[in-house]
Amino acid sequence: MTKAPLHGLRILDLTTVVMGPYAGQLIGEYGAEVIKIEAPCGDSTRHIGPGRENGMAGLFMGVNRHKASVVIDLKSHAGREALLSLVETADVLMHNMRPNKMEALGLGPDEIRARNPRLVYASLTGFASDGPYAGQPAYDDVIQGLAGFAGLMEMQTGVPRYIPAALADKVGSLFAVQAVLTALLQREQTGYGACVEVPMFEAAVSFGLVEHMQGGQFEPPIEPMGYRRAMMPGRRPYETRDGHVCVMPYTDSHWQAFLLEVGDTATLEDPRFATLSERTRNIELLYTRLAEHILTRSTQEWLGVCHRLDIPVAPMNRLEDLRADPHLCAVEHFVTVDDADMGRLVFPRNPVRFDGWQSQPTMPPRLGQDTERVLNAVARRDGDSR
Repeated sequence: MTKAPLHGLRILDLTTVVMGPYAGQLIGEYGAEVIKIEAPCGDSTRHIGPGRENGMAGLFMGVNRHKASVVIDLKSHAGREALLSLVETADVLMHNMRPNKMEALGLGPDEIRARNPRLVYASLTGFASDGPYAGQPAYDDVIQGLAGFAGLMEMQTGVPRYIPAALADKVGSLFAVQAVLTALLQREQTGYGACVEVPMFEAAVSFGLVEHMQGGQFEPPIEPMGYRRAMMPGRRPYETRDGHVCVMPYTDSHWQAFLLEVGDTATLEDPRFATLSERTRNIELLYTRLAEHILTRSTQEWLGVCHRLDIPVAPMNRLEDLRADPHLCAVEHFVTVDDADMGRLVFPRNPVRFDGWQSQPTMPPRLGQDTERVLNAVARRDGDSR
C-alpha cells in the first residue's frame, strides 16, 4: 500500500478525556486527518499523569496521537463561525458534549449538517438520548458500576471493585470507530452523511454481556447470569516454584494430557471433570487441583511442558515487562519518537496491518499548535470560492 486506508478523510474531533479522543486516535492511525478542536484551556487530560512539559501529560499522549490541535472558543461568535467553516471541509464531526450544550451553542446536528449534508455527525454520549439517564454526566467509574463490571468483581472476590483500566471509555471508543466508519460506508451508497449516537453505558452493557448473559438469555431465566468459569476465584495466574504462569487447559485433550503428565489419575477418571460441560459446573474444584500441581515445578518447566503438550500457556507479564517481551520486540510493537523539547518518547503502535502497511506513532500535538495553519487554509479556500 502506498497510502494509508483512510487517507483523504478529515475528522473534526471535539471530544475530551478518553472515549472520544481514543476513537479519534484510532481513526487517525488508519490515515485520516484528525483535527482536535480544543477550548483555550485545552483537554483536561493534558494535565493527568507524568510529563516533561506542561500540557503534555501521560494520559493525553496516550489517546491524542495522529492529530492536529486547533484552539477555538466555541462560546464566541467568531469561534462558532470558524468551526462551521471547518465543517464544510470535513467528513466527520465527533463530540462528547451533552446534546443540549451543543444545541445551545448552535452546533446541533441540524445546524451542522445544513452546512455539509455529507458530514457524519457523531455524538459520543454517556447514555442514549431517549432514556431517563440522557444528559447525565458519565465517567468510566460511573459506567463500570452501572454496567455491572463492579458487580462482576464482587461475584469473583466478594468486594465490589472497578476493573483497573478505563474499560468503559475504551469499549465506547471501539464502538464509536466502527459506527463512524459504517456511516462513511453508508454515505458512499446514499451520498449523505448520518447522525450517529454512541452511548457509553449501552456499549459497555452489550460488551459485558457477551459471555455473561448466560441463562438470562432465556425467558424465564434458566440459570443465573454470569459466566461461571470467568468468575471463579481460582481463575488467576498460578504460582510456580519461582514465579507465576498463565496456563489454560480447556479441551478434553488438554486436560487428559495435563493430568497424565502430572500422574493425577484420580482427577482424570473423575466423572465431574470428564466433559467441558461437567468441568464448567465443577470448575472451582478443578482449578484448586490445577494450582496444586503448578506449584510443584518452575515457570520455565511449565512453559516447556505446556508447549510440548500444546496447552495454552504464557508467562505473566507485569506492565514494566511488556517492552522486553520477545514477541513484542520481534514485531517492533513499541516505537520511539524523538521530540526536540521532550527528548525520546515510547509509544505502542496500532497492531492492525493492511497488506503489510502499519501505522507509525506520531507525536501528540501541543495545545493550538496547528490553529493558524488550519484556519488560514480554510480562509484561503473561502476566499477562492468567492
